[in-house]
Amino acid sequence: MNKAKFSSLSLPQNLLSNLDSLGYHSMTPIQAESLPAILDGRDVIAQAKTGSGKTAAFALGLINSLNPRWFGVQALVLCPTRELADQVAQEIRRLARAIDNIKVITLCGGTPMAPQRASLEHGAHIVVGTPGRLQDHLFRESLNLSGVKTLVLDEADRMVDMGFIEEIVGIVRACPRQRQTLMFSATYPDNIRKLAEQFMKNPQQVKVESLHDDSKIEQWFYEIDPDQRLDVVARALQSVRPSSALAFCNTKLRCKELVAELEQAGFSALALYGELEQRDRDQILARFANKSTTVLVATDVAARGLDIKDLDLVINVDVAHDPEIHIHRIGRTGRGDKHGLALTLVSPSDARRASAVEEYQKAPLIWGEVSELKPAPGGPLLPPMLTLEIGGGKRDKLRPGDILGALTGEGGIAGSQVGKIMVFEFCTFVALERGIAQQAMERLSVGKIKAKSYKMRFVS
Repeated sequence: MNKAKFSSLSLPQNLLSNLDSLGYHSMTPIQAESLPAILDGRDVIAQAKTGSGKTAAFALGLINSLNPRWFGVQALVLCPTRELADQVAQEIRRLARAIDNIKVITLCGGTPMAPQRASLEHGAHIVVGTPGRLQDHLFRESLNLSGVKTLVLDEADRMVDMGFIEEIVGIVRACPRQRQTLMFSATYPDNIRKLAEQFMKNPQQVKVESLHDDSKIEQWFYEIDPDQRLDVVARALQSVRPSSALAFCNTKLRCKELVAELEQAGFSALALYGELEQRDRDQILARFANKSTTVLVATDVAARGLDIKDLDLVINVDVAHDPEIHIHRIGRTGRGDKHGLALTLVSPSDARRASAVEEYQKAPLIWGEVSELKPAPGGPLLPPMLTLEIGGGKRDKLRPGDILGALTGEGGIAGSQVGKIMVFEFCTFVALERGIAQQAMERLSVGKIKAKSYKMRFVS
C-alpha cells in the first residue's frame, strides 16, 4: 500500500521543501488521518501511540496558520512535562526553519520566571508550556493569549492524570472562543471525553491502530506469586542483560521497593514517580538517557512524555490497570528498526487485567516459566557510562560544544568516549565512558571551560 506524501497537502512550497530536507517524505498514519482536517481549520481529537508522528501533525497545522509579521502569541501547546515541552518546541523550530523569524519559547516550571517574562516582553509566535507555569504567567499578566488561533493539548490524558484539569480549563478560558483546538491523547477515557465536550466544536475524531507489530516486540508473560515479584525482576535482568531497561510499577511505593531491591542485588537503578523535585527529575532522566544507569523504575504518570531511544527491555512489574496503557508501555521498546522485548509479571490478583490485555490484543498471551530465566554469562551488569555533573549551565552560557572541546582538545579524550551532554539552567551532565571517566574529570578540573573553573562531581 502506497503511503500518502506530504506533497499531497495544501502546504506552502517552503514548508514542503524543508520537510523534504528533514527526510519527511511520506506521512505516518496519524499524520495522514489528521492533517487534512487540521489544515482545513477543524477541531481534531487524535488518539495515537507514542512515536506515531503526532508532533509533526499539529506543528505543521499551527505553523501553516501563523502570521510571521505579527509578534504575538498565535499558537499555544500544553504539555504535561518540561521534557515533552522541550522536545515539542525543538521539533516545531525544525519544521518552521523555512519561515523567517519564527520565535518559539517554552514556559515550564523548574526554571526562573524572570527570563521567561523577558522573552515574552520581546514577543513570540508560539508558546509551548506546562499547565502550572502557564497559569502562573496568566496570573502575573505576563502572558497574553488573546491572539491565539491554535490551541494544542498534547498528551491530554496524562495532564488530567497529573491533576491539571483546573489549570487547563483556566488556560482555555484565557484563549479566544474563535480558535482551532487540537487534542492528542494516547488513551481516550471518559474524563478526557468530558473535557473535550467543554471546549471543542464538532471535532473530527481520529484513531490509528494502537497495537504494535508482533514481529518487532516479543512479549512474554510470567505467572508469579506476589512475594516473588521483585526477585523475578532481578532474575529477568540477569537473564536478558539489557543495556537499558524500563520497569513499570503501578505505585510510587512499589517503585521505591524495587529500586532498593535492585541496588542490593548490584544493579544500577533509579526511581521516577510524581512529586519529585524538577532538579532530581532532570538528573534521573539524564543518567538514564546517557546510559549511566541501567534500569529506570517508573509509574505510568511519571514516564509519559519521555523520549528514550534504544530501549532494550520493558518489564511490567505490575499489570497495567488498562490494556491501552499496557500497549503504550511496551511500545517504548522496538522503536524504528530495532527488536524489542517486553516481560509482564502476573500474580493471581492480576489475572483479570491480563485477560483484558489478551482480549484487547485479539491474540493469546505467550506464557513463560520463571525457571527459564537463568543468569546469562558475564560479570556484574554495570552501565557503560558514568555521569559527571558540572556546576554551570545555560545561565553561564555553556554549550555542549564548549565541554566537548575542553575534553578533546590538544590530545585529550577521544570524542567517541564522550556520550550525551545535557545542559540545564544551572548545571550540566556529561556522560563519559567508565574507563576514562576519572581521567576526563581530572582534565576538566585542571583546565578551564570558556576561561572559567567550575565545581564538578560524579553523580551516583
